Amino acid sequence: MINEIFMPALSSTMTEGKIVSWQKSSGDWVEKGETVLVVESDKADMDVESFYSGYLATILVEAGDVAPVGSTIGLLAETEAEIEQAKQQGGTTAKKEPAAASSSATAVATAPISTTTEIQDNGSRRNGRIIASPRAKKLAKDLKVNLSTLKGTGPHGRIVAEDVETAAGRTPATVAAPVKTPTPTAPQPSIPAPPPPAPPAPVTPGQVVPMNTLQNAVVRNMMVSLSVPTFHVSYTIATDNLDGLYKQIKSKGVTMSAILAKAVAMTLQKHPLLNAAYVEQGIQYPSGINIAVAVAMPDGGLITPVLQNADKMDIYSLSRTWKGLVDRARAKQLQPDEYSTGTFTISNLGMFGVNTFDAILPPGQGSILAIGASQPQVVATNDGMIGIKRQMQVNITCDHRIIYGADAAAFLQDLAKLIETNSQSLTM
Repeated sequence: MINEIFMPALSSTMTEGKIVSWQKSSGDWVEKGETVLVVESDKADMDVESFYSGYLATILVEAGDVAPVGSTIGLLAETEAEIEQAKQQGGTTAKKEPAAASSSATAVATAPISTTTEIQDNGSRRNGRIIASPRAKKLAKDLKVNLSTLKGTGPHGRIVAEDVETAAGRTPATVAAPVKTPTPTAPQPSIPAPPPPAPPAPVTPGQVVPMNTLQNAVVRNMMVSLSVPTFHVSYTIATDNLDGLYKQIKSKGVTMSAILAKAVAMTLQKHPLLNAAYVEQGIQYPSGINIAVAVAMPDGGLITPVLQNADKMDIYSLSRTWKGLVDRARAKQLQPDEYSTGTFTISNLGMFGVNTFDAILPPGQGSILAIGASQPQVVATNDGMIGIKRQMQVNITCDHRIIYGADAAAFLQDLAKLIETNSQSLTM
């Protein structure tokens, strides 16, 4: 029997994928569940596993090439005798690819290939296989929970760690601590490698440079954002206390990004509407406060690693988790639930000295906060004198279908109050 290998959908917005490398060569034996190739999705490089055992008879799409989601990229033969037949079939299959691409949604659902993330699934099972995040699988093993009895609440019905915790009788509060486990993962040794690619290739005047997969994903997301009615609200926040706190705990590995994420998360506890999103049925309030923070990628585009349950994590764990996320993001090794589950986004161009800017609302979220640089400013003091205070400008962009000006203003007031007068609470 000859089985087709399809280009899988590794994210809900993915329409095509680039093959980074084939882990097997033509004629090699492939075990069921073994990694066959690595595919570049919108945001990360993902291992793709085989649903069947057999010989990799022929590769239809070579490494470095792009193929539409659902198109055939290779053929597996169950026996050596079928290898030649598969090679002949490969020639005719390549001519049928336009039809396969047009029905990519159907093709992916029946594709004999799986990924380590499976976020395109419509439930927690696919072809008899349980779909769960790596962290959920580990927790299930530790807590002796049978995954087959669970119904996933993650993206597209995927079983996530919270589902396992709930089944084991543990409260959501205990979920926050394990979030830092991604930090010491195996891929870390390769982290320093990726940055150099962009600068070496000089751009010739008049040249048209094709966008990479990540840049194309950003384009699609921005086009979706154009259909959302948004508004902007600005606020000036004094940062003397915040800067003092940062100096105190910087030596312990705490980053300003983590401090700001923690401050925003704590403020969102009082303003759940700002953490919500518009859906056709109404206003969707998520179960957690997941802070996504925009990070520029070395070879173009940006990605938003997510600090899940940021309000429940202490500042030191949050900083360690953030460092691990950024390192793996730049090495293109994030799992989809580490960049696609944000409920509120922060974009901090202040680190580059930018005073003020407006951020574009990400699809599926209700708010994004643009943070400018903290700089000394001449201000009038309460006693009528002139003084110097460090201040930063923050601008929030909101979905006006569910959030109104007064809602945004109240959120910014409480965020400013926390940063200006109670920043020490961020370490508690």
